[in-house]
Order: sequence, then C-alpha cells, then structure tokens
Amino acid sequence: MIYPDTQLLIDGIWRDAADGRTLPVENPATGQQIGRVAHAARADLDQALASAQKGFEIWRDFTPAKRSIILRKAAALLRERADGIALLLTLEQGKPLVEAKGETLAAADIIEWFAEEGFRVYGRLVPHRADLSIRQMVLKDPVGPVAAFTPWNFPINQIARKIGAGLAAGCSIIVKPPEETPASPAAFIRTFQDAGLPGGVLGVVYGIPSEISEYLIASPIIRKVTFTGSTPVGKLLAGLAGQHMKRVSMELGGHAPVIICEDADITLAANSVGKAKFRNAGQVCISPTRFLVHNSVKARFETAMSAVAQSLKVGDGTQDGVQMGPLANPRRIAAMEEFQTDAVARGARLLAGGSRIGEVGNFWAPTVLTDVPLDARLFNDEPFGPVAGIRGFDRLEDAIAEANRLSFGLAGYAFTSSLANADLLARRVEVGMMWINTPAAASAELPFGGIKDSGYGTEGGPEALEAYLNTRAVVVANI
Repeated sequence: MIYPDTQLLIDGIWRDAADGRTLPVENPATGQQIGRVAHAARADLDQALASAQKGFEIWRDFTPAKRSIILRKAAALLRERADGIALLLTLEQGKPLVEAKGETLAAADIIEWFAEEGFRVYGRLVPHRADLSIRQMVLKDPVGPVAAFTPWNFPINQIARKIGAGLAAGCSIIVKPPEETPASPAAFIRTFQDAGLPGGVLGVVYGIPSEISEYLIASPIIRKVTFTGSTPVGKLLAGLAGQHMKRVSMELGGHAPVIICEDADITLAANSVGKAKFRNAGQVCISPTRFLVHNSVKARFETAMSAVAQSLKVGDGTQDGVQMGPLANPRRIAAMEEFQTDAVARGARLLAGGSRIGEVGNFWAPTVLTDVPLDARLFNDEPFGPVAGIRGFDRLEDAIAEANRLSFGLAGYAFTSSLANADLLARRVEVGMMWINTPAAASAELPFGGIKDSGYGTEGGPEALEAYLNTRAVVVANI
C-alpha cells in the first residue's frame, strides 16, 4: 500500500489547506517520512465552523431511524475496509496489524451500538400539579456543533466513541485528529460520507493543536467540547471552554494501580495485566502501571511478570508474529530511559528489559522493575510506555491507600479469590473503571471515563449520549 497524503474535510469535500501548508508524517518503526498532512489555516477553520452549523441544521431534523440507517451502513463499510485501514494505522502509529485491525473492528461495533442507542433518547411527561389538561414535557435536543480532539495512541477508536454518540444524538462534529496519525482517521471518516452522511455534519481539520483548539472552542458556533489526552492539556482546554460556557467531556491521563492479593491466581494475574501492560507499547490510557503485590506472593508474581515481558516479540507492526511495536516518537524513548534511570537510582531492581532495541525506529524492550520506591517518578507520573513497576504490601488497606494516593482516577485492576476483598476493592479504589480478576474489556455499552484528575463525563453506555443533549422543559396549556 502507498501511504496517502491526508487532506482536510470541509463541507463534505476533501481539500488542501487554503495556504497550502502541510506537516510531515513519520513511520515510528523506521523513523522515515511516509507522507504529509494538510495544516489548516484560519480561513479553513472559519469554513469548517460555518459548514458544521449548516450540517447541524440539517442533521438535527433527521429522525433517529434515518440517522441509524447511515450509522449502521458506515459500520458495515468500516468492516469491509478494515484490512486497508488497519495497515494505514500500523504504518503511522506502529501497533501490530492484529491490534490495528482489532481497533478498526471495535470502532465498527461502537458506531453500530450508538446507531441503535439513538432510538432510546427519550423525554417524558410530568403531570401538572393543578390542571391535568396542561402538558408538561421534558425534551431532549442535540446540543449543537461539537469540537472533538483525539489522540494518536488509538486514532480510530477514540474518534469512534465521540462521533458515535454525537451523531446518534443529532449533533454535527468537527474532529481534530492527531497529526502524527492522520490517514487512518480520514479513511474511517470516509465511511460515513460513503454511507450518505450529509456534507457538513462531519468535518476534519489538522494543524497545530493549541491553535486549532483555542480558535474552535472560542467560536460561538461550537456548543460542546470533547477531548481525550493528557491531564495538563485537558485542564487547559476545560478552562478555555469554561470561559465560553461550553459543555465539556474530558477523558484524561491515567496511572492505573493493580492490586495483587495474597489469595490471587498469580498465573491469571500475570497473563492478564502483563499483556495489557505492553499492549500498544504501553501507550494506553488505561494501561496497568503501578503493581502493588502482597509480599507473600511478590516473588512468584515478579517471575511470572518478567516471563511475560521477555516472551513478547518486538518489531515492525507490519511483520508477522510481532506482539509489540515501537513507541510513537523518539521523545518516548528518552522518557523511558528517564523513568528507569530514576527508579534504579532510588533503589529499584531491574528484572526484565530496560534498554532500547536497535538504532532504527523507536523500540524499547518490555521492562519490569521491582522494589520501586514511592518517591520514584514511575510511581508518581504516568510513563505511557512499556515500563512496569512493582512494590510489595502487607495489608490490603495499605494497598488501597496507595492506589488512591495519586490524583489520577481512570482505571484500576485487582486480583483476589475472596468475595470480601473484591467487594472492598470495588467500593474503595477511586477509579472510573475497575476490572477484578479479568483484563480490561471496554465495550460500547459500558461507561468509559475517569474521576478526579482523570476527567469527567463518559464515552460509553447510554450515559455517553447525555453529554450531547440539552434537557428542556416545555409547558403547553390548552386555550
């Protein structure tokens, strides 16, 4: 496949930027430039905004049934094109082809689920206190044009969650996908065009993220902002949105704790969270990161976790059998070196990995460190890479306190054979998503989001549509 240059989508037409500017796109497995992406100018953003307003005025009047037909057709086209889109994703992002195809097919499931959930946007009738002939209605209306900002680690999946809910609710959306991984989102969004989505309902712009976000959020046309990314950037965008009274959904950084109790199935735990830790080279917001293991089983878990890390085949995601691809860019390699050097300097022991692989591409060996002290960066800052840190505990209450110590609250994991422990963990660990005795299995029908500094709002389940809806009271008296 020849990797394509990526254009902007404005008013239903793919086109170059008004001033012709572009940005380079690199393959993280080779470090080589493979294409370019259009860099939106101010004029492009103005046209995208005007188009989104026009698209909203059309799309909001489509019935849920008509919207559902288009969304389901887009999902079907996405499945048909999954192999080609997955290859684009791997070339620009690095993850193995099997993961890229899995992400693409999962996006189709998300779109299809929201296509049906749109039928269940209900209002209600409220009896009047004095006169039953007066109708009191609660109506649910689409909030308006949406600005959606998405990250490079799951360039299709994160867009699917936003536009699935937004389109099902009746909103138009301007998507700002990542410049690092532009082609797979563009190919994904083409399925909606080919499914019959009216022009203007869905727009795509690329460019300098801060410039685009500041301009779109300030526009009176945009009525809702949704962002997935780091906590510092999320706080900045939420502040900008607050200045203009825009509704906001934020799915931000995580630093997921894993609690391994003394009665845990160690083999299950190591295989479940070990593979999850190194999925997408650890560049996953819900990646298990801080491993808190009961001292009575700590040595067994260290051995099992190290075996998982050492068994993984690392390489170019387009090659057969590769289980972990490269990091997104050279900055991530430098970050892994810093996290490891800091932890070892403070007393941690290296059990597996711990070095760059080769000189070409951004490859880092799956790494396991143990006896990581609490003041190490690894136990305080999200590494967002294939580095796992282990430390022991004696009392479950202490492990829960450590899990809750940080301001993050996105995801958490635990392993225990005790119902009492499972109940305590479910109630006390402060995260938006908790998986006990099982690997993470996010699905369209479950809420997906965090608490504390990991954001607010959800991008899954029926709750996801509420963020794209206005709730209004209308009272009608017969005369």
